[in-house]
Amino acid sequence: MSFSCPNFSLGVVSQSSRQTNEEETMKYDVIIVGGGAAGSVLASRLAEDSNTSILLLEAGTDYPDPDHLPDEIKFATTSYAESPDSEHNWALRGTITEEQGEIHVAQGKVIGGGSSINGAAMQRGLPEDFDSWASMGNDQWSYDKVLPFFRKSERDLDIRDDFHGTDGPIPVRRRQAGPWPDIQKAFHSACLAEGYGPVEDTNGPNPAGVGVWPSNNLDGWRMSAALTYLNPMRHRLNLTVRGGVLVRKVLIEGGKAVGVEAESGGEVFSIESDRVVLSAGALKSPHLLMLSGIGPKDQLEEFGIPVIQDTPGVGQNLMNHLSAQVTFKVKDGLSLHGDMDAIHFGLHYTAEGSTEVNDMLLRTTPMVDERPERVPGLRTKFLNDGIPADRVARLSVTLGLPDGSGYVRLASSDPSVQPTFNYQYLQHPNDKRRVRDGIRKAAAFLESDAYKDVCDQRLHPVDDILNDDDALDRYISQTVGTARHVSGTCKMGPDSDPTAVVDQYCSVKGVAGLSVVDASIKPKITRSGGSHATVLMMAERAVEFIARTLAKV
Repeated sequence: MSFSCPNFSLGVVSQSSRQTNEEETMKYDVIIVGGGAAGSVLASRLAEDSNTSILLLEAGTDYPDPDHLPDEIKFATTSYAESPDSEHNWALRGTITEEQGEIHVAQGKVIGGGSSINGAAMQRGLPEDFDSWASMGNDQWSYDKVLPFFRKSERDLDIRDDFHGTDGPIPVRRRQAGPWPDIQKAFHSACLAEGYGPVEDTNGPNPAGVGVWPSNNLDGWRMSAALTYLNPMRHRLNLTVRGGVLVRKVLIEGGKAVGVEAESGGEVFSIESDRVVLSAGALKSPHLLMLSGIGPKDQLEEFGIPVIQDTPGVGQNLMNHLSAQVTFKVKDGLSLHGDMDAIHFGLHYTAEGSTEVNDMLLRTTPMVDERPERVPGLRTKFLNDGIPADRVARLSVTLGLPDGSGYVRLASSDPSVQPTFNYQYLQHPNDKRRVRDGIRKAAAFLESDAYKDVCDQRLHPVDDILNDDDALDRYISQTVGTARHVSGTCKMGPDSDPTAVVDQYCSVKGVAGLSVVDASIKPKITRSGGSHATVLMMAERAVEFIARTLAKV
């Protein structure tokens, strides 16, 4: 396959390049599809071997010069890039509950991906998460196996012990120098009064209790994987990074991935490689697999896509953290916001009757970030009762470890048409029960002495709803929100698991030369309030696996 695109340069190619009839055929050792957190880590680490040629393709914009980063990407204090109006957002639409129908779901479309638009949280998954992965037949992902890669990824500015790294690319801090906002003070006091202990390190071996959320917000900058991993390696001649390139499908010949078909500037072209790695995220990676002929046979045939590998698990097991809200009006003169160095608490706790520890998370935040470009949205209006957003705060109940799951499905064979997806939130009775109990726990916090000088009145849910199970379930379904922690749609697992898409070494089953490395391969979602730190670790862990496959080529 020869490459020809007059308006698009792929840059330097290493030993894999060759001359044929005076025309250069572009071939890379590895093509990485998606320049998000995982893709940036993989490209950076694999490029450390000068004998390995890497091409990183990203559909969104590349910003190689940090000085030219737009404010919505640069500053961790703004979330404008989450708006459907932002060019740095795929602006996908999916269903979270039947009561709400389709809503906008923010997914990064820029170098750095979600790490360039997120809230800069660096909350790891819990040790129990990774041991559960191992118990499902993935022994390379037990906590003792992944801990070194958490440490490798981070430069912890606060804690020095065996659980934390000190010289990794990502700075981690707990923002403790600034004053405590009043809503955070009240929340912390309420947690202690209810018998939950303080925890100094929520990324440590036992995060139960109330503690400070770690962050990669450094002096107001969102320290994305693009800034910390990718940019320092851009000078390497064996690494080529290209933005504005939409990968349409993986090219497969004789049961082996041999490259990708891509589009840029209105032109469609092919690029060869020895290995293709999909790091497009838990919505786009299964989408690309299905477009390439790997997925549930019935879906592929419905859209006229030749079936290369009937893999029923592609697109199944979609998991994401939901967040249900209790909103309240704060008393006049109180501080909802802190400066960029302000503290932010979270409470890990175990739901009553749960067999899994720390399966729930509770925290408090302002209703809408204080930023001039804020996008209020319908949910904000619904829960504010017309009160200015800067006088409203919320307690957020997060279901850390759901029992239910959703799906991603094809909507068209056209790569430009987004897939259909449905989180199917709250369809499992245990999920519904735990969130309902969490809302009542949050409402009880507001009635405690800790909030007597902070809470003017609870806005939602009102008492009639709060005290009726059915009414409360409806309220939650109508108002629940979602995070950008989508996971599980290309789950890893042993051959005995018919729903597994990749093995524990990240290789796609039934297709040689093809890997998936991103949150989609999680067999279960991690039960923390974030996914970024875990995805960085997963990519660090996978570097060894990818390099091993290249050595065999």
